[in-house]
Amino acid sequence: MFTFLKAQAASLVASGVDFLVTIVAVEIFGFWYVAGTVLGTTTGGLTHFMLGRNWVFQASDKAIPTQFFKYFMVWNGSLLLNASSVYVVTHYGGINYIYSKVFASILVGVFYNYIIQKRYVFK
Repeated sequence: MFTFLKAQAASLVASGVDFLVTIVAVEIFGFWYVAGTVLGTTTGGLTHFMLGRNWVFQASDKAIPTQFFKYFMVWNGSLLLNASSVYVVTHYGGINYIYSKVFASILVGVFYNYIIQKRYVFK
C-alpha cells in the first residue's frame, strides 16, 4: 500500500510538470492543445520515470537502458491514450482541454500506468 501511495505522489508531481508545460505551451506560446498535451506528457513522463526509478520502486540498481526501454514502451501507450482522450473529449464533448486532460490523466494514471510500471517496468 505504501508503494501505491508513493506512486500516486510521484504521479502528482509529474502531472504538475505535465500540466504546467501544457498550459504554458498552449496559452503563452500558442501551441495547438494536442501538441501542448504531447509536450506536457513528454516532460511529465521523464519526471515520472526518474521518480519511479529512484524513489517509488527503488529500482536504481538496475540498468537504466533496460528500464528506460520498458518505460518508453509503456509511456508510448500512455501518450497515445492521453492525447487521444484529450482530443476526443475536447473536440466531441466541447469541454475545455484542461478539464479533458485532468479526466484523461486520472484514468490513464490509475488504470494503465501504475499497474504496468509496477508489474513490468520496475519489477
